[in-house]
Amino acid sequence: MKRKIFKNASLLVVLAVVFTFVAMNIIMYEKTLSEMKTSVRTECRYMKSVLDQLGETYLTSEIGDITPSRLTLINQEGKVLFETMEPADMMTDHGDRPEFRDALEYGTGSDLRSSRTFNEQVYYYAMRLEDGNVIRVARNTDTVLRSMETGFLLIVGLLGIFGTLAVILVNKTAKRLIEPINRLNLEQPLESVVYEELSPLLLRIDQQNKQIREQMMRQKQNQEEYLAITEYMKDGLVVTNRKVVLSINRAAQKLFDVTQEECVNHDIITVSRNEEVKAAFEAALSGEGDERVVDIQGRTYQLLANPVRAGKAKVTGVVILILDITEKQQAENMRREFSANVSHELKTPLMSISGYAEIIENGLVKSGDIQNFAGRIHDEASRLTTLVEDIIKLSRLDENDDHLPMEEVDLLDVAQDVESRLGLKAEEANIQLKIQGETAVITGVYQVLYEMIYNLCDNAIKYNSPGGFVCIFIEKSPGGRVEVKVQDDGIGITNEDQGRIFERFYRVDKSHSRETGGTGLGLSIVKHGAILHDAKITLESALGRGTTISILFQDASGG
Repeated sequence: MKRKIFKNASLLVVLAVVFTFVAMNIIMYEKTLSEMKTSVRTECRYMKSVLDQLGETYLTSEIGDITPSRLTLINQEGKVLFETMEPADMMTDHGDRPEFRDALEYGTGSDLRSSRTFNEQVYYYAMRLEDGNVIRVARNTDTVLRSMETGFLLIVGLLGIFGTLAVILVNKTAKRLIEPINRLNLEQPLESVVYEELSPLLLRIDQQNKQIREQMMRQKQNQEEYLAITEYMKDGLVVTNRKVVLSINRAAQKLFDVTQEECVNHDIITVSRNEEVKAAFEAALSGEGDERVVDIQGRTYQLLANPVRAGKAKVTGVVILILDITEKQQAENMRREFSANVSHELKTPLMSISGYAEIIENGLVKSGDIQNFAGRIHDEASRLTTLVEDIIKLSRLDENDDHLPMEEVDLLDVAQDVESRLGLKAEEANIQLKIQGETAVITGVYQVLYEMIYNLCDNAIKYNSPGGFVCIFIEKSPGGRVEVKVQDDGIGITNEDQGRIFERFYRVDKSHSRETGGTGLGLSIVKHGAILHDAKITLESALGRGTTISILFQDASGG
């Protein structure tokens, strides 16, 4: 409490000093800048009046000595005719200056620009003369940051003074407040109520003390019932005091391959020599609950170790609970990976659509280019739609939806439907797409089978070279089985990638997949479709010599 009081008071002092300093500097800066602008505009109007009457002969080298401002005379083409700070013939063209352009068009123009090397700003004000030339007046002023730098020592001094006073006052106040609280008897909190504000808390502590005593009595009475229940738990449970094991249930005995006689009244090491178990036990003995995941006999377990306290919060033992989370961990890893991949894949087209739309909205696109940008937005939206559709397909396959209609399907008809849909795409890519085989009927889901063959052929076309071929073979194997084989002479797949291409969102060539609009889910749909139809997938590929993917359906209808 003392630390919090000190921290809050110190923070309040620092914020008060800093905010006051900053506010005053900003106010003074705004006032100075406003006065400077007014002065520059007045001087510029005066110079315009004089030059309109007397002409450029009024501008001599001596005029720069009688004014702190910078005077510049610029002709209509942007050439500097006169300058008080530098020789006019050494000046660059000023035709691109904002104040100059505004003065030519509207009669007056102004601009406030910051120095790139110094913490100062320059205010420019320009007016068009009757002869068409432009007179410009400029004056420098410090930025607000530069103004603050000059007062740095002041703020440091103020912080030191007020900080010292705060420390002294806070220490005295906190000591008077906390000392009576430190003397409270929490075992009998209602015997001495120091502050009325603490009465609800002390009453609650007293009630908790009574509840704890009652719970201890009930725990003693229910000890036998507890032992009977723990013996039939499916999760492992080990209870120890500070030195030896007090009880170990059957699940834990089976897990660690020990007996009750070997462990009870012996050191925890007799249960398991696993370092993770030992570390969790020691952490709980120190008074801190411990939770960790360990691998035992090829399975994953969640280890929960909590201290058992009695009396004056002294740790008298440890309760260790071992939960089998193998399936849960696998499912969580798959969910986390899938969520991360989906988020990443959806972000790219959405960012592109948002970027193109923002460019059009802000009017940064020529009217002739709007159609091109709209086409890009349409392409990204189509890619996003395809990705969402593939995710939905995968989700349905993951759920193994019982409502998917099983029927007799001729794989040759499916292949022909795929050929008719991808024919134009293959022709545009100069790829020969053909089918070889015979009628082969199996029992399956037509739409899923179509997606499987379509994705295999679509990939074969995408990852091919002009002049290549893609062939779909429909063959009957011995035993009434049917094999669908998609073969190409494309770029091939390396040995390192062959074991991962059926993973979700895995791409062998990410840049090529982006160009062709791939979602990274096509082969994953093929894999899950094969699982749905109890089919086996085989892959043969060599880098630069093409790829052959076969799907062997075990249960054909024989139709």
